[in-house]
Amino acid sequence: MIGGEVIVVNLPGVQPGQMVLDGPTIANIYLGKITKWNDPAIAKLNPGLKLPDMPIAVVHRSDGSGTTFIFANYLSKVSPEWKDKVGEGTSVEWPTGLGGKGNEGVAALTTRTAGAIGYVEYAYALQNKMVHTKLVNRDGATLEPGSKVFQAAAANADWKSAPGSYLILTDQQGKESWPITGATFILMHKKQGSPERAKEVLNFFDWAYKNGGQLAESLDYIPMPANAVTIFEDSWKQIVGPDGKPVWTGSAS
Repeated sequence: MIGGEVIVVNLPGVQPGQMVLDGPTIANIYLGKITKWNDPAIAKLNPGLKLPDMPIAVVHRSDGSGTTFIFANYLSKVSPEWKDKVGEGTSVEWPTGLGGKGNEGVAALTTRTAGAIGYVEYAYALQNKMVHTKLVNRDGATLEPGSKVFQAAAANADWKSAPGSYLILTDQQGKESWPITGATFILMHKKQGSPERAKEVLNFFDWAYKNGGQLAESLDYIPMPANAVTIFEDSWKQIVGPDGKPVWTGSAS
């Protein structure tokens, strides 16, 4: 399953998708280097958009989270200064800003704070009718968030070269790849003491790949692209029982 993170803002007169931001600018906002909405760096990305002379209220997660990890990982890739001073992790030492607990806390703080900027999962932005920004990705394309661009980040990723299929989908190449995207991972030991149980676990995930897409989309998450699923299921053959034989050899159906 794939989820996208979006940048949300609370600015007078700014509608969803009207504002454009890029990684280095977001990093400088969260570093406390850009403090006003009419800063030249923001204005350059938004010609024709009336930007207020208003302080930026930075909002971030106060609790440890995968959402923060993905966001901080992205900023570490697009900003050497962020990587050096802050880095990445489920929790980081924020240089500036207000903390909210959970996606819901960030959403609430951003919604009731004039001039705020925050990061939330796409589902929260939709459900809370928040004002999201467009983002400029690694290839220089300006994108609107949505299922197509979230899935493109996974489809363009080099899963085959990733040890254990562990790959963080931030700042992926491709003109249609949303830059702040993350996948959910399930971990299994390569050597299984109970091969029948392991086989049933993998049968379940095989079923989920084939049948769970509509459910994921109903929750504003995105199913894995077919090319990635093929690679994942092929890698399951490395999971073996005590006899050294693969516990899963293919779909049960």
